[in-house]
Amino acid sequence: MSSRSIPDPVGSAPAWPAADRAGMPLRSSENALGSLEVDLNHRLRFGSGELVITTQRLMARFPDETAWNAWELAPDLALSHHDHAGVGTLELRDATGRLAGWRYTLGRNPAALRFLGQFEQAMAGLASAGGPVPHEIGAPEARPEPFDTEDSAEGAEDKPPSTWTLFRLWRFARPYQWQLLAGFLLTLAATAATLVPPYLTMPLMDKVLIPFQNGQQIDTGYVALLLSGLAGAALLAWGLGWAKTYILALVSERIGADLRTTTYEHLLKLSLEYFGGRRTGDLMARIGSETDRINVFLSLHLLDFATDVLMIAMTAAILFSIDPTLALVTLVPLPIIGWLIHVVRDRLRTGFEKIDRVWSEVTNVLADTIPGIRVVKAFAQEDREAGRFREANRYNLAVNDKLNKLWSLFSPTVTLLTEIGLLVVWAAGIWLVSRGQITVGVLTAFIAYIGRFYSRLDSMSRIVSVTQKAASATKRIFEILDHVSSVPEPKNPVPLEHVQGRIEIRNAALRYGNRSVIRGLNLSIAPGEMIGLVGHSGSGKSTMVNLICRFYDVTEGAIEVDGVDLRQVRVADYRRHIGLVLQEPFLFFGTIAENIAYGKPDATREEIVAAARAAHAHEFILRLPQGYDSLVGERGQGLSGGERQRISIARALLIDPRILILDEATASVDTETEREIQKALDNLVRGRTTIAIAHRLSTLRKADRLVVMDKGLKVEEGTHEALMARRGAYWRLYEAQARQEKAERERMLVVDDAELAPPAVSVAGPREERP
Repeated sequence: MSSRSIPDPVGSAPAWPAADRAGMPLRSSENALGSLEVDLNHRLRFGSGELVITTQRLMARFPDETAWNAWELAPDLALSHHDHAGVGTLELRDATGRLAGWRYTLGRNPAALRFLGQFEQAMAGLASAGGPVPHEIGAPEARPEPFDTEDSAEGAEDKPPSTWTLFRLWRFARPYQWQLLAGFLLTLAATAATLVPPYLTMPLMDKVLIPFQNGQQIDTGYVALLLSGLAGAALLAWGLGWAKTYILALVSERIGADLRTTTYEHLLKLSLEYFGGRRTGDLMARIGSETDRINVFLSLHLLDFATDVLMIAMTAAILFSIDPTLALVTLVPLPIIGWLIHVVRDRLRTGFEKIDRVWSEVTNVLADTIPGIRVVKAFAQEDREAGRFREANRYNLAVNDKLNKLWSLFSPTVTLLTEIGLLVVWAAGIWLVSRGQITVGVLTAFIAYIGRFYSRLDSMSRIVSVTQKAASATKRIFEILDHVSSVPEPKNPVPLEHVQGRIEIRNAALRYGNRSVIRGLNLSIAPGEMIGLVGHSGSGKSTMVNLICRFYDVTEGAIEVDGVDLRQVRVADYRRHIGLVLQEPFLFFGTIAENIAYGKPDATREEIVAAARAAHAHEFILRLPQGYDSLVGERGQGLSGGERQRISIARALLIDPRILILDEATASVDTETEREIQKALDNLVRGRTTIAIAHRLSTLRKADRLVVMDKGLKVEEGTHEALMARRGAYWRLYEAQARQEKAERERMLVVDDAELAPPAVSVAGPREERP
């Protein structure tokens, strides 16, 4: 197979002449089975590429390239799929190794899985035919479409946000339907009231002012009646406008609040797998700024839109009732404005979605840098992070400028058309007055109505922008709400009240994409037993703990607690019986007492103090300025690592869990602090089923059994003495760690001796002076 250089550094294939999607270099004897659009290049920047599977070949156009590449289907050709940190990858391999790779955002993952199935279907056809799949006998020679309808629609998440997405907000508006109806009726009445004054100008002009110019007396009673009508209509419009604005503003605020709450609550119910592929800043932007944008649209712009529609409809009805000919002239610019709105709408829709995506990148830089400010300053990377922010902000500015160029042309064009429409009405009206077909009063009323008509038309054209912004925000919110947790709640949950702590792991396995992390794991843990998990980094220890905590669900096998499958129990009911102490304890901004009572908010002060005493934290807490009421900085700033760890132990002690998870609880502290934490842990593990992970194997000597993990498999199990006597994987780990600790002690002794040695004194006499 010949090769050439292509953008993806791991891929090479024969080059084909540049071709667009409809003109791919398909052979007359092959059929296209499906396609996949990819949106990331090898530098993880947005680009547009495509893969097509045919009956004979896999064809690809790499992002931002026009040339097509192709690989003949062969028995050793394989296409694999995996994803990590929000990026999906397809890899093409044969017997010689990796041929090419493509990357895409996870929104395209469903389409990628479909494409993988189509590839496997083509390979199965190849195997059954004993060679490349021939073109169907008798089929027409014309080349078919290179993709089918199902694959061309790559899921709702890949499409630009449709305005119809906004109708999904009815789910949140339904509880306030009667208030919304009242607001609509008030809007209708207020709009009708604002249309009264122009109508009263006709008799005021034709029956009062023009007759007065011709020498007739003014009827003061009639004038007073007309002026009272004008004043009453103005006051009525003001009162109704205030009432409808107030009611609809209250409703929209509550819809926005419900939307934020529901989205956040749903986010909390999603599994850790979801958060592993998302950026914190992006999620914060969705729940914060996106819901605020929807709220502004509902409270202001949607109300204006409803008023505009009613005003235009009612004004048009009045104009036709006064004079149909002049009314038709009035509507001349309307089709042109409608066509402009249709043309601009699609560009605005995709543009605003891109702006949202780019803005989330700006937020992501802040979310990365501010929590990690100590690391930034420690490595003197302020300029680098400022450069990252400047670059993200520059790109955000460029995207906004591009969209504003379109919008700045659209809005004045609509204004110009409305001015032309007004000019046409003046010209037609003067001609009709000159021929005696209408009166000056009618023309005056028309001009007054036309001013309102076109101002509302101009306002409606401007709402295109905010509508597309709100549609984009709604789509991003519902991308969260539509996501189903990979750790679902059972339909008929089994109650779990009194937990003894017996854990049975039966042939458990876990896969991330196509990567197997845990395989064929079997383990039985008795109530009150302490199990130590040991193994190299990446051996599957933390993954096993995540499965027991049900942060993830097994893809094969089962995990049972007291004989009940975890998937049959409500997640919250089960986790109330689990105490978790992590290597890096996380403390929230608040008081010491609030952090200790996080798992049991209704705990009394006596219970909090008792837990702190058992965790050997009481003494240092009392040395703080306000004791248990001392504020802890974000992420526990202001406390040492050992102090934070002991508070987290007190937090676990307070809920009195039956199952305890210790994940490297003493890994990040010094020896003296470790001794204090170990005393606290001795109190914590007593009488509880405990699963402990530790790199320092000496800390697990009190474990009843040790389980040695390697590459997702359990390779050894037994007591410390039995595993040492076996001289297997555990013995090698222990010996390697012992040698490392010995070397460290010897190095420290050399350093200490050098510091304690007296300064060197010269024993030579004074240097003789030379003549």
